[in-house]
Amino acid sequence: MRGTMLYGPRDIRSEDRPDPEIVQQTDAIIRLSATCICGSDLWPYRGITDVTKPTPMGHEYCGIVEEVGKEVRKIKPGQFVVGSFATSDNTCVICQNGYQSSCVQREFMSAPQAALLRVPLADGTLVATRDLPSKELIPGLLATSDVLGTGWFAADAASVKPGTTVVVVGDGAVGLLGVLSARQMGAERIIAMSRHESRQKLAREFGATDIVTERGDEGVARIKDLTKGIGADSVLECVGTQESMMQAIRSARPGGFVSYVGVPHGVDLDGAGLFFAHVHLHGGPAPVRRYLPELIDLVLNEKINPGKVFDLTLPLGQVAEGYRAMDERRAIKTLLRT
Repeated sequence: MRGTMLYGPRDIRSEDRPDPEIVQQTDAIIRLSATCICGSDLWPYRGITDVTKPTPMGHEYCGIVEEVGKEVRKIKPGQFVVGSFATSDNTCVICQNGYQSSCVQREFMSAPQAALLRVPLADGTLVATRDLPSKELIPGLLATSDVLGTGWFAADAASVKPGTTVVVVGDGAVGLLGVLSARQMGAERIIAMSRHESRQKLAREFGATDIVTERGDEGVARIKDLTKGIGADSVLECVGTQESMMQAIRSARPGGFVSYVGVPHGVDLDGAGLFFAHVHLHGGPAPVRRYLPELIDLVLNEKINPGKVFDLTLPLGQVAEGYRAMDERRAIKTLLRT
């Protein structure tokens, strides 16, 4: 099969790889209908996260089940399935409390930018649709695998409710789908922080009421101006840098909620500053599996179209161009057809 490997900074290759096989009897093998490149994939691509050996890439996927292990009971060959970037048994006490991305048996998926994929803990990780979806719905269903699930968690963790004022820090795919999620949860005002016209347009389409182009201290001051000096009820941090985290915390009102779903790089919080900020913090790897059934239904019923974040579609063999386009900000998110 064709698979994607990262050999070093900006050295991404599509090459022949061995077909995956059943390893544990709780595994499934799926043939991917589509996969994609995530903003977090750019950290190792840029050399910010060390890569010491050739590494398979990706963590977002959907497709048709080809084979299952003998202990798989719910997932069947021929079904269309979507799975999370983190595997889960969906039965342990952590899963039962809604944090499947910290399951006691968790593994992080690391090879979905390929034609075929082995999924451990298939019964707990995968969600099957009732029927095979149309080709037009594949991008939206693929988005539920991570970026929509993560944006939804960001809004949920930030306690977005009807009538609230929400700030979204970050205009990548997760931030944009955080806007969509906040709108679905009934937010009255959604302020998207973005400097890029194409992303601002999509944020508006997803439900943003205001756009703030400033960053850092100027960005915080602008949020305070828009909220009569108080700050927002809910702030979604969707980047993962020191600046974005501090911008998020300082944009929230006292008693407000800040979620953080951007994979952190170089983030260091000052205890005293956090103490006197008087905000709730909640984040981490999104428990996408908790939300998948609801999000899949919203996509299948065409209530939402998160697939709009894919503004570049390429065949899997051209994955290197997909990475370059996202690295150079010529694309928000690249969908790869297998």
